[in-house]
Amino acid sequence: MSFSRRQFLGTSTAALALMSTSALAAGRTFFGIATGGTGGTYYPLGGMLAQLISNTAELPDTKLSATAETGNASVANAQLLGRGEIESAFAAADILDAAYKGVNQFDGAALDNIRAIGALYPETVQLVVRADSGIETFEDIKGKSVSSGSPGSGQWQLLGDLLEAHGLTREDVSEDYSSFAQSVDKIKDGNLDASLITAGLPTSSVTDLANGHDIRIVPLNGPAIAKLQETQPYYANSVIPAESYKGVDSDVETLAVRAIWATHADVSDDIIYAVTKALYENTETLGKVHPMGKQISVEKALESVSIPVHPGAEKYYAEKGISK
Repeated sequence: MSFSRRQFLGTSTAALALMSTSALAAGRTFFGIATGGTGGTYYPLGGMLAQLISNTAELPDTKLSATAETGNASVANAQLLGRGEIESAFAAADILDAAYKGVNQFDGAALDNIRAIGALYPETVQLVVRADSGIETFEDIKGKSVSSGSPGSGQWQLLGDLLEAHGLTREDVSEDYSSFAQSVDKIKDGNLDASLITAGLPTSSVTDLANGHDIRIVPLNGPAIAKLQETQPYYANSVIPAESYKGVDSDVETLAVRAIWATHADVSDDIIYAVTKALYENTETLGKVHPMGKQISVEKALESVSIPVHPGAEKYYAEKGISK
């Protein structure tokens, strides 16, 4: 008897013990990582992390085979974890906090089985427009079309927060629900004015846009942003350095929120210990794949983590002398 990858998703240690001896004899345990769209940062980093786990993670009596899967970003990934449909996922810290508490997009449906593996890197909020769009401040998007991702997503929630902080409503803009890559294509074609993108720098879809068109990254700063941070403390002040993209010649003040690698309570301690070790002992390799990989470190593994940490990850951090 053989088992497909999907049959292993969310499988607990107890359930694995009940599987046929032929499956165990195959000596392979599957571990999934839900990432994001191909135009963001989650996807390339997730692919490299899956390779690292498959090549370096050690488990007794079995080989760990990890795969990265495209996903619909933070909210959808948290829901996958809540249903136990995948072993791990990338998600923004504020979304995981809301999911665990059952607030905002998760109102009345707390996902109290989700657990943190560790913090990854700060995701930068980028309001991207063409240089000839006439949009120079956030208030200028009034009456314009802006992509915020799918309804209920972290991007969608962020746009609503930004609009409210600036005295605007969703009715003041024409919302588009495209992915990062799709929204960039629409900006290229003149069918969209702005795209709100939260991802590691540089973001591949934005790089692609900047290489063919003059762009502007609209600053997110000032009193309205300070007001937003009073209610959404996960949003930290950040700067997009000059030359991050072609044509961006000076630093741009904006916001950032840390990305978290999460799992759920039914994944075994041994597996989570092994994958945690594989990540934080190979950050140099990740940094060669994407600049954001250079910002992942075990010293910052528990930054912005507000949900419970999985016991398997806690064991690794205890060995390193790291605690919340």
